[in-house]
Amino acid sequence: MKNEDKILNWAAELQSLAQGGLHYSKDKFDIERFQRIREIAAEMVACKTDLNFEKVQELFCGDEGYQTPKVDTRAAIFKDEKILLVRENSGNWAMPGGWCDFNLSPAENTVKEAKEEAGLDISVDKIVAVQDRAKRNFPEYIFGVVKIFYLCTARGGEFQKNIETLESKYFAEDELPPMANEKCTAEQVKLCFKAHRADFWEVQFD
Repeated sequence: MKNEDKILNWAAELQSLAQGGLHYSKDKFDIERFQRIREIAAEMVACKTDLNFEKVQELFCGDEGYQTPKVDTRAAIFKDEKILLVRENSGNWAMPGGWCDFNLSPAENTVKEAKEEAGLDISVDKIVAVQDRAKRNFPEYIFGVVKIFYLCTARGGEFQKNIETLESKYFAEDELPPMANEKCTAEQVKLCFKAHRADFWEVQFD
């Protein structure tokens, strides 16, 4: 492991410990100490990334309570043996999806994201995989993420201009465009193709 990676991992562990301490501690002096540890962790991340301190605090230190992984859901929608992808503002492509809202189940979140990013009304049919992002996607994040991939069926709708995606299009497995690997990789898309073609699919998990 490179030294920079070690420092980011240490910062993530410090942030997790500080967040738990802030949640469970009652002593005001302990609370002050945990708050300072959290600030130091954010300063370490800002020092080793291109993010400024305020942005790191927003992304890295914005949660409360015991720290748990974030949840990201992705919709695998097929038509004529092709999968629907949306083009991100970066120019790269991904399956419709995103962070799971606190008041939605993962399946409900998948429906919401497909509507927002692809303009489609969908049903969520089955789980393809539950994956640890750190094992599958890059670049590495400084917080944990669980990714859930669902096979879905389009029931209506069409792409609408929005602030998150530029267009949507169906692609064959051997014609995949440049992927937004931080969100989903070509390997993850191909896994969804396998699930789509299978008569019986056993959920993959990390």
